[in-house]
Amino acid sequence: MGGSEDEDDEDDEEALQSGNLEDLRQVEKRMRTAARVLSHWKELGPATGRSRSDLVEQLIADICQYHGYTPFLAEKLFEIFGVEEALDFFTASDTPRPLTIRVNTLKTRRRDLAQALINRGVNLEPLEGGWSKVGLQVFSGSSVPIGATPEYLAGHYILQAASSFLPVMAMDPQPHERCLDMSAAPGGKTTYISALMGNTGEVWANDSSRGRIKGLGGNVARLGCRNVIITNVDGREFPKVMGGFDRVLLDAPCSGSGVISKDPSVKVNKTERDFMLLGHLQKQLLLCAIDSVKTGGTVVYSTCSVTTEENEAVVSYALRKRSHIKLVDTGLPFGKEGFKSFRGKQFGKGIELTRRFYPHVQNVDGFYVAKFAILAKEKKAPEALEPTLPYETLPINEDEEEAAAAAADDGPTFDNDEDEKLIEETKKRQFKKKGLNPRADKGKAGAKAKQVDE
Repeated sequence: MGGSEDEDDEDDEEALQSGNLEDLRQVEKRMRTAARVLSHWKELGPATGRSRSDLVEQLIADICQYHGYTPFLAEKLFEIFGVEEALDFFTASDTPRPLTIRVNTLKTRRRDLAQALINRGVNLEPLEGGWSKVGLQVFSGSSVPIGATPEYLAGHYILQAASSFLPVMAMDPQPHERCLDMSAAPGGKTTYISALMGNTGEVWANDSSRGRIKGLGGNVARLGCRNVIITNVDGREFPKVMGGFDRVLLDAPCSGSGVISKDPSVKVNKTERDFMLLGHLQKQLLLCAIDSVKTGGTVVYSTCSVTTEENEAVVSYALRKRSHIKLVDTGLPFGKEGFKSFRGKQFGKGIELTRRFYPHVQNVDGFYVAKFAILAKEKKAPEALEPTLPYETLPINEDEEEAAAAAADDGPTFDNDEDEKLIEETKKRQFKKKGLNPRADKGKAGAKAKQVDE
């Protein structure tokens, strides 16, 4: 047994020292060896005769060769996880996620739909973990195309990734509310919101892409969602075009780093500039979503990305810019806590209430969900007005009254006789202006003065 372990260690060292290999099996073995050494660096590192940074650099280069990433994106994703977990993430991202459908409860029940599809030869079962009451997992090998059954055409279900159930579950829309899906196409989340509301209230489904509106409208009509209104405006126009919603869902445009199994082109077409521009757009959209909700409402922010620039950093920005919001529990039954910090950057209080989902952990697309509660805005107290004229403090006891009286005796005095003369002269001038004789009878003069005034 011990000899076998020694041989494995020798093979590991040979794999680490070897040059670039075209054989992907050898590359995979070298990656696993490097990951094991890096995870137990104190025990295994010195024996390699190499620095940790050199080994990390080689491992990232092997990830690029084996999985087909650019060095930029491979390093960015590698830094999010522990070494061995990173390899699990890269491997899971090359594996398609299970095909899932969501039952349209406006038209049928999950039990009835499952039985109907089983009778047609479809292999399916409830989602793993039982966290969704409307989801079904479909297995390959069925003779019937799942997107062309009579039940599908009748709107009894929709093909929808399990991960996209999560933001709607966190949103928790209620009947008769007024809700907004800010980036709605192709309509999976919009129609789920409509179903949870029982076709009551209003669901405003917006998407900025005119080309995607057609598919959105088709799904809304097929699933019989009568409370949905479709709009085609830039999400940043809210709330100027419309506001006062009870709940808003923003499934923001993102890099797609969590859904690489669906779109492998992400591996090579995302640059640092893309992440910078996406982060800026996401921050703008989230602030507009928050401003579109009335006091007491809810905003859910989600992405299909695993990078912090598109997730925790955006949420932290919104918390700084809008003091009347706070993060609340998403209510989701699983998922990992959001990062409190990353590479020295702190994301603020409550960020652990957000949720992260990974393909190698929950077997769903990489996803992020945050939920905000909108509080009443604090009214600023009016500033105290300073007096424009100097004033004297009023006396508060007998001693101070006597002192104030003594001070008044030392002040200026007034001649009452002189004041009377000034008053009489002023009256005479006023009478003359009105054509009256100031020496006439005062009663008659007063009556005539009144008549002149009238």
